[in-house]
Amino acid sequence: MSLLTSFAQSRKAWIVLFISALGLELSALFFQYVMKLDPCVMCIYIRVAVLGIMLAGLVGIIGCQYRLVRLIGVTVWAVSAGWGFKLAQELVEIQTNSNPFSTCSFLPEFPSWMPLHEWLPSIFMPTGMCTDTPWQALGITMAQWMIVGFSVYLIALVIFIVPALKANHKAK
Repeated sequence: MSLLTSFAQSRKAWIVLFISALGLELSALFFQYVMKLDPCVMCIYIRVAVLGIMLAGLVGIIGCQYRLVRLIGVTVWAVSAGWGFKLAQELVEIQTNSNPFSTCSFLPEFPSWMPLHEWLPSIFMPTGMCTDTPWQALGITMAQWMIVGFSVYLIALVIFIVPALKANHKAK
């Protein structure tokens, strides 16, 4: 367990977190600009959740040697992964249970102090419909794959936190 604890507190773990989220972001841009699959507003929100995971990784890379900085990184990671998981579940629900009254908005509702869709419309402006499922791999839609992805992030978070909690418990 000490090997897992040392890895969890190392810069390498945070680099893996950052690179995996960067890979998801680049994949989203590939789907949008190369495969011409238009993102819906929920897809844009999921992108923001993945960006939160990237931010958590960056925080950890910069300050992994400090307990408070790691705590901030873990908190951002947990909130982003949890929110992303919830969003992906909602999108799957919209896509599988088509209901004319169950739709998503056409414009994202970002806070007025952070209108991402106005600052970077090429990345954060939705152009698709939430009910569309234009891509599948192994019979699984993109939204369903994101449930898997966020589940992996949440499981990794538990694996990351448990050794640290046990180490802190033994230190007391």
